[in-house]
Amino acid sequence: MPPLVRPPTCPAGLDNCPVLSELLSIQEECRRLQELAQTDPLTGLYNRRYLMKVLDQEMERTRRTGLPTSLIMLDLDYFKRFNDTYGHSFGDIVLQRVALIFKDNVRKLDILCRYGGDEFALVLPGTRLPQAVRLAERLKEILAQSREKLQERSAHITASFGVDTFTGREGLTPETFLQHTDRWLFVAKARGRNIVCHSDLTQVGPEVGLTPEERRAFLFPTTSENGRTGGSYG
Repeated sequence: MPPLVRPPTCPAGLDNCPVLSELLSIQEECRRLQELAQTDPLTGLYNRRYLMKVLDQEMERTRRTGLPTSLIMLDLDYFKRFNDTYGHSFGDIVLQRVALIFKDNVRKLDILCRYGGDEFALVLPGTRLPQAVRLAERLKEILAQSREKLQERSAHITASFGVDTFTGREGLTPETFLQHTDRWLFVAKARGRNIVCHSDLTQVGPEVGLTPEERRAFLFPTTSENGRTGGSYG
């Protein structure tokens, strides 16, 4: 099957065309800049900007096809302690290690993003809630069994997970879908961390594991300009 777009050619028909060479160089630079604009430089994962773009696309696909889109949000437990105890360079290594673990344990069609700080998001196209929860549980166990080492220092990594699914009937936007999933992440923090919480849970309430600031944010959530539920996970 022939390509849909014909490759550029020299307008003068020359084999060694300076115009064509310059054009190809500009195209490559545009591709590089586009990649930089949507990639987190530390982990190599997609960034929040790309997350919002792809979430909007996948939710529209769900509305057209009826195939659900699931979203996992996770936050590394007590990550501030890594930075305070071992330094920020060690914290960066932990983030890079976590990103590699995720890359090795998801499908190629899944979209991995660093949402910000020590929080990650995983978009799962065509995935129902039970399958998304099983993946979150598997990632949680893999993280809990891993230890990151650097110069005789060792860190035990765990994370809390929130999971939700968009079926096309909820009337959500990408921002509100993120809010719903982020809320389940908050529940996981409230219930002691290193667990998976999702929309099939029937009882929700602030329990042990939250700081006073987190408890207030849980009980009285506010919405910031980027659509994320306010408050700090600590």
